[in-house]
Amino acid sequence: MTSSTTPVWFITGCSTGFGRELAQAVLARGWRCVATARNKASLADLADAAAGDRLLTLDLDVTDTKQISTSVDAALRKFGAIDVLVNNAGYGYQTSIEEGVEAEIRAQFDVNVFGLFAMTRAVLPAMRARRKGHVLNITSLAGLAGYAGSGYYAASKHAVEGWSDSLAVEVGPLGIKVICIEPGPFRTDWAGRSLKQTPNRIADYAETAGKRMQVTAQSSGGQQGDPVRAAQAMLTITEVSDPPRNLVLGAASLNGGTERLRALLADIEKWRDLSLGADFPASGK
Repeated sequence: MTSSTTPVWFITGCSTGFGRELAQAVLARGWRCVATARNKASLADLADAAAGDRLLTLDLDVTDTKQISTSVDAALRKFGAIDVLVNNAGYGYQTSIEEGVEAEIRAQFDVNVFGLFAMTRAVLPAMRARRKGHVLNITSLAGLAGYAGSGYYAASKHAVEGWSDSLAVEVGPLGIKVICIEPGPFRTDWAGRSLKQTPNRIADYAETAGKRMQVTAQSSGGQQGDPVRAAQAMLTITEVSDPPRNLVLGAASLNGGTERLRALLADIEKWRDLSLGADFPASGK
């Protein structure tokens, strides 16, 4: 492919973690990339991996709808298309449910949920016009299962999962693929400087939410998941004709997600008769 025909990736949240590794992987493949961060100065080193005119860096806070519109317009002016949107911008917030702080909860949803929704709405018209494209939503194992201490984070990721199901049904006939990427613990800044926590002070939650919050913070930097390999996996699924609707990444996510879904199915089957009994009888009376 020539540089003018390679795929164009638009990636949010490229300052660190998955976004950074993914932008580097896209550029290393010889493809084109729109890399965004709240401060694009943090992306200056990406230019070293972008021979030719294949990189556009932009300031983008996904909670700012004007910046979203401006950044999408800039990407389309430069490259003429957006082939892959990666909704990566987001962060973790941990607390017990009862101790959750309203402002922190709403801030979490503004980035992880409403910002992602707005970003996707802005890109869809160009994808619809070309009848092609991929939308990769970085959710989490927490999008499949809720854990102590991560209730509000899990809620934000569950919201994206359900929304993605509906989006896939609507845009699938238009040639647009929707894929939820569900990583477990990876060696990024998620559990480090990016993580927000409201300290556990209620003793009743010390052995549930409190303990998990401690374990999460202590594990930072030692997680099994490799973000470089995760980036390569994301590139791979955009090159196949039948990509998965959901891609779990890492052993923790594969095992935890499978366990949760099997338990859910078992529970549904256990109470099957009671569930069916909620309908009107077959006679309709």
